Amino acid sequence: MAVFVALGAFLMTLAGGWTAQRVTDRRHLVLGLAGGLMLGVVGLDLLPEALEAAGHEVFGVPAALLLFVAGFLLAHLVERLLAARQAAHGAAEHTHRTPEVGLTAAAAMVGHSAMDGVAIGAAFQVGGGMGTAVALAVIAHDFADGFNTYTITSLYGNARRKALGMLVADAAAPIVGAATTLFFTIPEPLLGGYLGLFGGALLYLAAAEILPEAHHEHPARSTLLCTVAGVAFIWLVVGLAG
Repeated sequence: MAVFVALGAFLMTLAGGWTAQRVTDRRHLVLGLAGGLMLGVVGLDLLPEALEAAGHEVFGVPAALLLFVAGFLLAHLVERLLAARQAAHGAAEHTHRTPEVGLTAAAAMVGHSAMDGVAIGAAFQVGGGMGTAVALAVIAHDFADGFNTYTITSLYGNARRKALGMLVADAAAPIVGAATTLFFTIPEPLLGGYLGLFGGALLYLAAAEILPEAHHEHPARSTLLCTVAGVAFIWLVVGLAG
């Protein structure tokens, strides 16, 4: 049942990626919306789930928050190292983006989507009602996942073929994740730690890369409104799922 339900997440992810690639003439709006969606997913979905799942503290600080900060710093470190390597090969850091960063970020999205599938499967092990509720929440926000996966991959200079490949991988990941729960389950603290780490990396990409790029190319009110709309959409999804 969980694998069948995960097919809905597969279709919704593809729908999000298709939407992202159809609006290339409004790139600043796409980036503004993507930044808002990413900010909303982190602040309103991933981080609360991480805090709830990984409830223990390390030296007075919730483990999920420590991993959240670690994820942010890790994303920053990876980007700086990759940018420095490309600059050493004659590419100016301020004019060229490293395709590896986009692929790494998209791979993280794929990993997150796989964990979404695991969450669906685990919830169905608890009961049909809980499984349905979790599945609806995952399917609803997988549109944003597909949108962001395609946008992030292409933003960093990767070819359309690679962006589509990462999109398909992201769409298939929930099905694979749900299938794994037929064989084993992931302890809740470990799942919470992963969500915190991923949330920190995603916030870095939204705040330090996606949103500045959106306003640099076209600093318009419409771009800001798209960002706010992205956050509001995730809030609506979380509220309806709750």
